[in-house]
Amino acid sequence: MPDAPSAPPAVKSAERTLEILQTVARWPGQLTAPDLARHLGYPRSSLHALVRTLESGGWLHQEPGTGRLRVGAQALVSGSAYLDGETVLPYAQDAVEEVRTRTGHTSHYARLVGGDVLYLTTRYASTRDTDTFRVGRSLPATATALGQVLLAERTDDEVRTLLPATLPQLTEHTLTDPAALATAVEQARSRGWAVEREQSRAGRVCVAVAVHHRIPATDAISCAMDAEQATETEVRRTAEELVAARDRLTATLRREGVR
Repeated sequence: MPDAPSAPPAVKSAERTLEILQTVARWPGQLTAPDLARHLGYPRSSLHALVRTLESGGWLHQEPGTGRLRVGAQALVSGSAYLDGETVLPYAQDAVEEVRTRTGHTSHYARLVGGDVLYLTTRYASTRDTDTFRVGRSLPATATALGQVLLAERTDDEVRTLLPATLPQLTEHTLTDPAALATAVEQARSRGWAVEREQSRAGRVCVAVAVHHRIPATDAISCAMDAEQATETEVRRTAEELVAARDRLTATLRREGVR
C-alpha cells in the first residue's frame, strides 16, 4: 500500500503571525515589540516586519508613546463573525440568563479550545465582575472550573495532549502540579461538576457543569461568586441549579438538532 500523504509543511511566517496574535491577546497592553521578540525568541527584524503588517491590516494596535500592543479592531470583526455563525449561542444565552436569575451569581458559557476555555456569553450579577470576564476572553482550562469539568470529559491521555508541559499560574491557588490537577479533574468526573476556589481570580469561587449535546462535551456553564459566599451549602445549591439548567439546555439543543 502507498504511504499515507504527509501533512503539508508549516509556513514559518504564518506560525509566527498566529503566535504573535495569541500572545498579545493573552497580555493585552502589556508587551512591546521588543518584549515580544524576547518572549517568543524571534529575530527582532522579522518580528518587527510581522508586527507592522498586522498593524497595517488592523489586527494589532500599537499605543502611541509606549509602543505597547493590543489586538486591533479587525480581530473584533472576525470574532463577531464567529459568534454570528454559532448556532448554540441563542440557547446558551437563555440558559445563562436563567442560571443568573435562579442563583444570583454571574454566569458564563464557554468552550474548550485547545488547552484554554473561550468565553462565549456572560450574564453579570453585578458591575464588579465586568472588568474580568468578557465575551471572547480566553483562560487556561487548568485554572477554571469550566476547563476542569471539560477536561473530565476526556481520557487521561487526551488531557495530556491538550495541556502545556508547564501549567500556567494565575493566582497563588492555581493548580500547577499535574498530580493535583489530575485529582481535581477526577473529582469533577466522579461528581459531575467542578469547583475551583481562587484559582483563576483571587477572591472568587466558580462552579461548572459540562453541556452534553456533543461527545465529548466541548461547552460548559458556570457560576462565579465571592469567596465569602461560597459555603459548602451554597456551592452545592449552585451546582444543583447548574445541573438542572444544563439538562434543560441539552434537551433543547438535541431537540433542535444543534451540534
